[in-house]
Amino acid sequence: MIAPAVLVLEDGRTFHGDSYGAVGEVVGEAVFTTGMTGYQETLTDPSYHRQVVVMTAPHVGNTGVNDEDGESDRIWVAGYVVREPARRASSWRSQRGLESELTAQGVVGISGLDTRALTRHLRERGAMRVGVSAVDTDTHSVLTRVLAAAPMSGAELARDVSTATPYVVPAQGERRYVVAALDLGIKAMTPRRMAERGIEVHVLPATTSGEDVLALGADGVFFSNGPGDPSASDYAVDTMRTVLDAGVPVFGICFGNQILGRALGLATYKLGYGHHGVNQPVQDRRTGKVAVTAHNHGFAVDAPLAGPFATPYGTVEVSHVSLNDGVVEGLRCRDVPAFSVQYHPEAAAGPHDADYLFDSFCALMAG
Repeated sequence: MIAPAVLVLEDGRTFHGDSYGAVGEVVGEAVFTTGMTGYQETLTDPSYHRQVVVMTAPHVGNTGVNDEDGESDRIWVAGYVVREPARRASSWRSQRGLESELTAQGVVGISGLDTRALTRHLRERGAMRVGVSAVDTDTHSVLTRVLAAAPMSGAELARDVSTATPYVVPAQGERRYVVAALDLGIKAMTPRRMAERGIEVHVLPATTSGEDVLALGADGVFFSNGPGDPSASDYAVDTMRTVLDAGVPVFGICFGNQILGRALGLATYKLGYGHHGVNQPVQDRRTGKVAVTAHNHGFAVDAPLAGPFATPYGTVEVSHVSLNDGVVEGLRCRDVPAFSVQYHPEAAAGPHDADYLFDSFCALMAG
């Protein structure tokens, strides 16, 4: 017997459906992702911590779940919303069903609702707090708890998802470089992409000081993706500035792009509904080339698009821009060895258009 479930947004908009996954209640920030594939990578991406993810793809779960494609060792989404769950998994790589995985990990979900209408609502009104419940379908009761929940603005979440202890991902083949990677919510594929290029990656806890990062004597420092509001992560900004002061090559992605922006003296702001999915067009302003890229961020850097601008670390330019809405998608420093992008070049589960950025990092370290 499938339990009825209800989804209640903070503005009172309500959707009814069926319980999917664990039977319970969860409150988080409602966001939608436009990816047609890669739902397992989405579920296990630490950047989705405290978010209730709405899948715009109508049919979810058809390839099941396996032990190879996870981007971390657990599901991080707070809740999961799908239109039509697959009745059975159909893939030679599948080891278990998606719903059984959600249930086993205590992830509350809802299915059978109009995800197109929900997505249109979020596009018009913006990302907002939401409750999903299969234990209390009284919408007024659920709404009370939704409105009592903390918003994503001001949330410091990187420490929640970061590794507690350092670990090393060895280089594949000959070791060419050593990189210190600050784990602000790193995806497993990211150090693998660097390892494929002969990089030995030392993954460090989010709160590692700049002095401790430099003590490794690494050839470069990487700042990862992660959840939450970058304006609340001063410790990461301090680490970034220490590394920039030392002149060590820096590469940041997603949250790391925002941290570089803050270290350069720029502000960050919350996007209306964020960028989530594997089909986001971004243009390299230097070459004019457009890449289709993977995104997962609800905040962005406020930087001037008109041309190069001055910072305490010299001249900086916006290197990449979103073709959907003009959001800053990358920064390049001209006077210190540092650059960043707002998207995910590790490309799990694709596309691979931005894979070259890891080669750019190697070139920066080669100096």
